[in-house]
Amino acid sequence: MTSPTEPGTAAGRPDDRLSSVFRFATEIIAWVAAPWALAAVSWVLALAAVVLLILLPTVFSTPGDKNQVVVAVPGVVTIVIMLVQFGAAVAGAWAAWPRWAAVAVCGLVAVAVVLELPRWRWLLRTGR
Repeated sequence: MTSPTEPGTAAGRPDDRLSSVFRFATEIIAWVAAPWALAAVSWVLALAAVVLLILLPTVFSTPGDKNQVVVAVPGVVTIVIMLVQFGAAVAGAWAAWPRWAAVAVCGLVAVAVVLELPRWRWLLRTGR
């Protein structure tokens, strides 16, 4: 667990160093796969998708979850943003990449979700 004396952390927040690696890997895949899939439809949609997927978690966060909060949102919003990222990674991979790559992305997302559960429970308890 992180110490409540560390800057930007909240008491009781679970240690998410391992889950953050999987979360970030999934975000990068979403930033690549979703626009790649949408590029076949419209480059404007592809650009909008990558901007949205990067902008949401950068701007909106739950106090205590990140060191710097631009716009404070309740924990449930942070969870929904992560689910959007995970969904974009899976949908983009299935739409644009070979089956083996899409299956690998699904496995990565499944591991990320399992590792995120303690953090998500904490986010729901904070109720901000």
